[in-house]
Amino acid sequence: MKVLIVNKFYYPRGGDCICAMMLEEMLRKRGHITAVFAMDYPLNVDSEFKCFFAPQVAFEGGIANKLRAAQRIFGGAGVKRAFARVLDAFMPDVVHFHNIHSYLSPIIVEMAHRRGIRTVWSMHDFKLVCPAYNCLSQGHPCEDCIGASKRNVLSHRCMKGSRVASALAWLEAVKWSPKRLQDATDVFVCPSVFMAQKMKKGGFDDKKIAVICNPVDPKKVDGISVSLKRNDYYAYVGRLSHEKGVETLLKAAVTLPYPLKIAGGGPLEQSLRERFGKCPTVEFLGMQDASQVKQLLQNARFSVAPSECYENNPLSVIESLSLGTPVVGARIGGIPELIEPGNGFLFRSGSVDSLANNIAVAWESPFEYNNIAEKAKARFSEESFITEILKAYSL
Repeated sequence: MKVLIVNKFYYPRGGDCICAMMLEEMLRKRGHITAVFAMDYPLNVDSEFKCFFAPQVAFEGGIANKLRAAQRIFGGAGVKRAFARVLDAFMPDVVHFHNIHSYLSPIIVEMAHRRGIRTVWSMHDFKLVCPAYNCLSQGHPCEDCIGASKRNVLSHRCMKGSRVASALAWLEAVKWSPKRLQDATDVFVCPSVFMAQKMKKGGFDDKKIAVICNPVDPKKVDGISVSLKRNDYYAYVGRLSHEKGVETLLKAAVTLPYPLKIAGGGPLEQSLRERFGKCPTVEFLGMQDASQVKQLLQNARFSVAPSECYENNPLSVIESLSLGTPVVGARIGGIPELIEPGNGFLFRSGSVDSLANNIAVAWESPFEYNNIAEKAKARFSEESFITEILKAYSL
């Protein structure tokens, strides 16, 4: 099978990029022929198809840059010409889209569909039902636009608090309506039941939605001996920002005697270090590479996913469980689908007391680390994932 994989960037920038690149490798291992299409960008990894990539656009800089980037949203700035060239050259059986809004455009889904090519689209955020991507308004979960008028993005100024950016997001949502998008898409892949429910509420046809959980990267877990004797600390790995609930975690941590190690950076890093850095039970590690994160999680008693936003299918939770490390997770978004009795605990999102109580319980719990790893590796395996994806390709 010839599969064209499309994502706005082609380097491990975030979860969407990682999933797209993992998919490319999985398909090739099974004898399928793949090509990639992305926006030309200096950090992209090398590809034999980079000559087909869409010209780079940027929302930063002067007015000329911003106008060109705005054109891209609606299918301009050279994206149609570039995508037509790769379709002509590669002639795929399937085009598998990932994150394409803003730096590419949904126009390319319609282009593939018009040629009779099967179109599969993986959801990595809530953009198709929420103009601001994240179902957040003023830092809190919000569903005002799901299945309703998208004008709420204007009244709430959801995009960076900017009237102009929010107006652009509203215009984009009006142009790329659920009906138009699903007319051009054969299958929407949702990594969580929670995401699928929001898609249905937003007007998408249940018959076009497949729930397929993200896999764990085999390179991160295969051949690793699960540590049965854990060190005396628990860990957080992720972005230091409000919606991730890190401040709630730290407020709980300073009331407890258990050491917490925090890996990651973000907009709140400096202020959190200033406020909590002197606490003897809290250690900020800063940004860590993949091997450092693996070692951190492997040796932790448990990890914490304290999100206060609608997480879709967080790789941080999947990777932690696959290393045998249980998770204390917030009861929000797709997180509860990953945590069950024996591999962690759920707490009320945003509640310092609920989180502190669950951390204390987790610290005293005799987890079966090997059992957690075995179940997670089977559930989030490459084989399980690719089997379901190939079904989506051939339905």
